[in-house]
Parts: sequence; structure tokens; C-alpha cells
Amino acid sequence: MITFKSIKEDEGIRTYIEKAGESMKALGYTEHGLDHASRVAETSKYILETLGYSEHEIELVQIAGFLHDIGNLINRTDHSLTGAVMSFRMLDKMGMPPEDIATVVTAIGNHDEGTGVAVNHVAAALILADKSDVRRSRVTNPDKTKFDIHDRVNYSVKKSLLKINEERSLIKLKLTVDTRYGSVMDYFEIFLGRMTMCRKASEKLGLSFKLIINEQTLI
Repeated sequence: MITFKSIKEDEGIRTYIEKAGESMKALGYTEHGLDHASRVAETSKYILETLGYSEHEIELVQIAGFLHDIGNLINRTDHSLTGAVMSFRMLDKMGMPPEDIATVVTAIGNHDEGTGVAVNHVAAALILADKSDVRRSRVTNPDKTKFDIHDRVNYSVKKSLLKINEERSLIKLKLTVDTRYGSVMDYFEIFLGRMTMCRKASEKLGLSFKLIINEQTLI
């Protein structure tokens, strides 16, 4: 049986994700390596687990979360699509059932805001987990004087929390932002499309979406 644990511990997969992360760092992007992959897998698990989905579906969303950015190994452009194809080959070779492969690669292929759509609950959970991973530790540029807007926004986020309420009717992304490094307007300039995607993904899961920055509800 192909489990999240077996995927996460596979040396080949870990190498591809590490190398993809190195390419992203060379291009000046925020961290897209094993740390981001692990966090997205964990948050994806939290979402489906909280909403009462099966253990099997939770395993699949963790696998999709861990693999979702592996396509950056090839190129940042269309990385969700190349990542889906790469994942298809690896999971098929490992003997994963076609129905499970279909679920995982559909989610991976639909996670990017340029072309992605929350076509099912696994894709929706992956989108929310990925887009909510905004934090200071993702900034790879050591020189603050050379920060671009993505660096400024991520560095400004001191705390990020994605939380589903007890009634399972609302999901909130709460950010604590240090406006010395990035303004709320900066955040919206680069993340409005992502937040719109999060709202639609939330709706797919039967949830409303709220974005709260420094205790102010903005969406």
C-alpha cells in the first residue's frame, strides 16, 4: 500500500523536491522545498480531517500536498501541470491504484492560481493549504535591501493561522503583519488572485472564507 509515510521517506522524491526548491531559490522565489511541502501536507490533512473525511482521503491529500510543487524541478512555468505528470509516473511505478493516482494528480494539476480550479475536495484542501503558507521563514533572500514585493510580504508575516470553526461552516486565515516590512496593500497586490481561489476552494468544501489581517476582516 502506498502511504504518505512511504512517499515522504522516498529518497528519489525527496531529491526531486529539494532540487526543485534549489531552482526556485536561484530564481529569487520564496522557499519551495521540503519544508513547504511538509507544511502543505500537514495543513491539507488538518482541513479534511476536521471536516470528517475518511482516513484514505486524508492520506491522498497529504500525498498531493507533499508532491504539489515537484514540477518546479522542470520549470516554474506550468509547474502544476508538469508536477502532475511527474507524480503520475512515480505513483504508477510504485503501484498506486489508478483511482487514487487520479485523485492526487488532479489536485496537483489544479493547485496553481493561473489555471487551477477546486474541482473536488482534495484539490480544494490543497489549494487552501498551499496559499495559506505565508511566513517570514520562507524568505530565502538574506539582504533586506534587495527584497522584492514577495519577499516583503512574506517577511512581514509574523504569524499565520488557518482555522476551521467548531460548526464547520467557516475557515479563517489570520495573519499578523509587521507593516514595517510590507503593507496590507502589498499583500493584496500579489495575493488577491490567491485569496479569490481560496474563497472558491472553501465553497467547494461547504465553507465560507475569511481573511483577517491584524484583527481586521478584509474578505
